Amino acid sequence: MAKAGSSRQAAWEFYGTELKRRREAAGMTQQGLGQRVFVSGGYIGQFEQAIRKPQIDVAQRIDEVLQTDGFFERMCRKLIHGSPYAEYFRAVAELEALATRICEFAPTVVPGLLQTAAYARAVTVAANPFVPEEYVEEKVTARLERARILTDATRPEYWVTLHENVLRVPVGGPGAMAVQLEHIAALARERTALVTVLPRTAGAHASMDGSLRLMEFEDAPPTAYTETSFSGSLLDDPVVVKRAQRAYDLVRVAALSPEASLALIESAAEDYRPCASTT
Repeated sequence: MAKAGSSRQAAWEFYGTELKRRREAAGMTQQGLGQRVFVSGGYIGQFEQAIRKPQIDVAQRIDEVLQTDGFFERMCRKLIHGSPYAEYFRAVAELEALATRICEFAPTVVPGLLQTAAYARAVTVAANPFVPEEYVEEKVTARLERARILTDATRPEYWVTLHENVLRVPVGGPGAMAVQLEHIAALARERTALVTVLPRTAGAHASMDGSLRLMEFEDAPPTAYTETSFSGSLLDDPVVVKRAQRAYDLVRVAALSPEASLALIESAAEDYRPCASTT
């Protein structure tokens, strides 16, 4: 299952190696090339180290400056076409790996960064009932690979608020749901994630039209990402991001404490156990 992710990483590394080789052959520093293509030298360095995903507009300018006859644009398009993520989510997957802090509200489904393989599979199959097994495997693998940022040495702070509905819908069946909730509880106990639950009794809340994610970075402005069933929007307008941050704050204020939330998650997991043993 790791093959798809490994091949994508190898492609990023090849892109970076070629960029460095051709930049040096042209006698240019990272800073010098960055100035010519309107990004920082550090940005070029991230491409060369395979940290940042290649971007088509930058690749086009690199081809023009280094006179590489469209090589980097073609390579970039191949990488993007091979992405396991929906087009509207690709930039988000890239940015979350660079974030220093991620705050997320999930009203209906366990967020991707917290999903187990069985839960991810059930969600994928429910949305795509006629796709081949290879498609499902790629989606599940990509989701599990994303979650690795929570165990990296440079992992971001991860704050997540789940609506109680997320705990009550048995995605994948009682057994899979029990394991999923136990996984979330373990991450909370290990302090890998700060998890809270918005109870049903809270009633109306500030983000009722979809999930919300806020991302903060070391050397870049914060962003917000909103998603509904069939589309998502990555927002960087400071005014809009500030409104999204306020909406998240309001949800957090209405949520249970981390301790009470953990107790509710563990209780819900136990509720699924008797059902799992009889199915």
